[in-house]
Amino acid sequence: MFDLKGKSILITGGTGSLGKALTSHILKNNPEVRRLIIYSRDEQKQFQMAQEYPDTKYPQIRYFIGDVRDKERLVRAFQGVDYVIHAAAMKHVHIAEYNPDECIKTNIGGAENVVEACFKTKVQRVVALSTDKACAPINLYGATKLTSDKLFVAANNIKGENPIKFSVVRYGNVMGSNGSVIPFFINKKKEGELPITDPNMTRFNISLQGGVDMVMHALEHAWGGELFVPKIPSYKIMDVANAIGPECEKPIVGIRPGEKVHEEMITPSDSFYTYDLGKYYTILPATHNWKLDNYIESFKAKKVELGFSYNSGDNTDWETVDTLRSLIKEHVDSNFKA
Repeated sequence: MFDLKGKSILITGGTGSLGKALTSHILKNNPEVRRLIIYSRDEQKQFQMAQEYPDTKYPQIRYFIGDVRDKERLVRAFQGVDYVIHAAAMKHVHIAEYNPDECIKTNIGGAENVVEACFKTKVQRVVALSTDKACAPINLYGATKLTSDKLFVAANNIKGENPIKFSVVRYGNVMGSNGSVIPFFINKKKEGELPITDPNMTRFNISLQGGVDMVMHALEHAWGGELFVPKIPSYKIMDVANAIGPECEKPIVGIRPGEKVHEEMITPSDSFYTYDLGKYYTILPATHNWKLDNYIESFKAKKVELGFSYNSGDNTDWETVDTLRSLIKEHVDSNFKA
């Protein structure tokens, strides 16, 4: 267990699904954390979160209104902070397609601002959240997140004598997160109809806790510049629909702008720099300020075969209708009934 006693942590986008899950995890496992700062621009969500985590019971928590587009505000927020988890993003694919400038300002400009604010303060470690859509992107959201990934990885090469470490975690659909397909289908089930974009569609699946564990792993173990990818199962969209509403009509409505039928997390081109760490894969930076042999020895890392790729459609680990129902009951809605 990573000891955060006496440390100050800031989560950008801290009122989102993963931010709240990280908050719960940190307070439960590291009650002696000095400060846990929730940085976001939505005052209503901060107000609601403060009802769940009142300062009378959780004096470690601070709520900080701010936007990652505002570098000066970030610099102020980062004062005295040891670790930053960057979870703020504009993430809805179809909304980004119709509002490209807004997506770029938040996902790319925001990443630049986080990096620069870290250099201007005494932040020691940064973990930035990525997405499978950043791998061989075909939509603007994925392209902005790929750019963000590159910015955080490259930050390790321009830090000079600063001991800060930047790393990235990339994973697939978070089960039950805001705006994801499972809560969408559960809500649509009341209407007796579940719209299917493409019956062949597949996605990677990870629980909120799985995402939290991965962030904490990177925070503790990253040497700087790694992009971590979890080994997780895939699901077929038709299996999700049948798990939630077997009796529902399932009309095919077509793929939305910017969507893929299958998602990737590692491409064959990435295989030159990809290593198997056991629970995770890691894509190492082409240039780094540590010795590769030492890294391999320390983590018992094994180089993947050239041409290796990690694709939700070619995965060897699959959720079934039954396992999906169990996971929905466990992670999304304890009262769920198909």
